[in-house]
Amino acid sequence: MIAIGFDIGSSFVKAALVEVETGKPIARARVPEVEIPMEAQQLGWAEQHPNLWWQYLCEATQKLLTETDINAEQISSIGISYQMHGLVLVDRDLNPLRKSIIWCDSRATSYGEKAFEKLGKGYCKDHLLNSPGNFTASKLAWVIENEPELYQKAYKLMLPGDFLAAKLSGIPQTTITGLSEGIFWDFKNDQASQALFDHYQIDQSLVPEVVDNFTVQATVSNAGTQATGLKEGTPITYRAGDQPNNAYTLGARKAGDVVATGGTSGVVYALTDQLSGNELTKVNTFAHVNYQPQQKMFGKLLNLNGAGIQYRWLHQLMGEVGYEKLNEMAQQAPIGSNGLQVFPFGNGAERMLDNKIVNGHISNINFNIHDNNHMVRATLEGIAFAMIYGIEILKNDGVDIENLKVGNDNLFLSDVFSKTIADTLGISIQMLEATGAEGAAKASISNPHQTQNNDNINITKTIKPNPKLQVESIASFEKWKTQLLNNII
Repeated sequence: MIAIGFDIGSSFVKAALVEVETGKPIARARVPEVEIPMEAQQLGWAEQHPNLWWQYLCEATQKLLTETDINAEQISSIGISYQMHGLVLVDRDLNPLRKSIIWCDSRATSYGEKAFEKLGKGYCKDHLLNSPGNFTASKLAWVIENEPELYQKAYKLMLPGDFLAAKLSGIPQTTITGLSEGIFWDFKNDQASQALFDHYQIDQSLVPEVVDNFTVQATVSNAGTQATGLKEGTPITYRAGDQPNNAYTLGARKAGDVVATGGTSGVVYALTDQLSGNELTKVNTFAHVNYQPQQKMFGKLLNLNGAGIQYRWLHQLMGEVGYEKLNEMAQQAPIGSNGLQVFPFGNGAERMLDNKIVNGHISNINFNIHDNNHMVRATLEGIAFAMIYGIEILKNDGVDIENLKVGNDNLFLSDVFSKTIADTLGISIQMLEATGAEGAAKASISNPHQTQNNDNINITKTIKPNPKLQVESIASFEKWKTQLLNNII
């Protein structure tokens, strides 16, 4: 039998087939060919239409089935990973009422700040484990105030993965982990937060049925079959936000495991069964995929909005130069890029900067010294330094990081980026052969309470810190941080 997994990102929809008995990957697909656009009608906004995700999920499924000659009868389970925090509002026919306000949209920041003040730090710390911030609940509050007629038509609120599961099955559902990432969940009472719903005046009937992350949640309907080619009755057995899913994919099961990703955004995600509220407004704490009220496991998430999107911006400016060539160019410039500094904060309000919108900055350009090589290296170093700055915040919140597990894709494929993090922090980075879509497929057939990593994930590379370069790397980071603190934020 074969499991299929989907990874719904803000750039692409990815799908993968995995052999159930061995966990061996069979095939992958990624659509569309060009990245999914983000629409911004105003500064700080970011929207995508949910029907685009559905269209691309269908195309990716059909592509896999066609290119592999695999019969839909062989697909035994479906797993879904999705971009976190997006708000999807649907009518009774499960049609979107508006474009999704996605994760990096900053319009609701002020709503979250007011809720934090009204609910109180104590309630947010003890019940929500977060300040409401710019998350899904606050985005919905924006809709209630600014689009009241549309809100009155809403039947259910969903996260992106919930919407796609509903399109496959015809049944609206969500999970505790999903509600926690939207800051809807009261961890102290293990139920939806009545105080938050009351404050935002959200109708609690909008919350769909809550199901487990790992269970037969629903099955593919006739309409889902017609759209995707999957067999009617195929069970959907797993869903999770992309960062918890990435952590699970990379073998994170127990307290102390720490993983990182370097996609459009950069994320460090640490598992813990202990809570600290030292950085309540900068670090997010969510229910991990194997969270149970009787056995709680949390994921502490440090997010940098402007990571891969900053590198992509540079890539577009450079014209026809491929990413491999850019990485080669970066190696031609010295550590510290001869003083050139890049601050990758041009993708909305940054949670780790207390939800400030500071935009991107380039500092200390000298026209007689700096060339394209310096610019590429400074960009990679700037993203790496921003993540390191975030890791310092995580450490202040009680997270001890001795090594990182990462996937062998995106920014971590750059030697300059990976080595900058390893050398500056003095830690090893373990690169693993794993993708979000394959992880979702494997999770659809896995034991969620398994604490050991028995997934046979291949280690493709280990990046160890170079003590000879550490002093220089730390000095470059400290100069970058000084400029950030004194002149940018």
